[in-house]
Amino acid sequence: MSQLHTVNKSPLERNTLESAIIHAIKGNALLMIEDGVYGAMQGTHKSAMVSDAMDNISFYVMGPDLKARGIDEARIIEGIKIVDYSGFVALVAEHDVTQSWL
Repeated sequence: MSQLHTVNKSPLERNTLESAIIHAIKGNALLMIEDGVYGAMQGTHKSAMVSDAMDNISFYVMGPDLKARGIDEARIIEGIKIVDYSGFVALVAEHDVTQSWL
């Protein structure tokens, strides 16, 4: 069963990104939305954790949420796919279950 994990809280303030990564299994996907997009940035203390998990988890980030926070796409960790709202809907439809990490 494929699962999509969504993280909307900043990993600089909460541990939701870390919890989602710990609970995700091989083949799952993780989408960072709202303030969760900070977890997709290079050079933070969470960057290595995200990069290390890419062997098992597919990572996505909402492009409009990056733009709303003034984050340049060039600052995103290599390998994270940027999606728009249609991409978000496609990810939800593609996976059997969606787990929101609050």
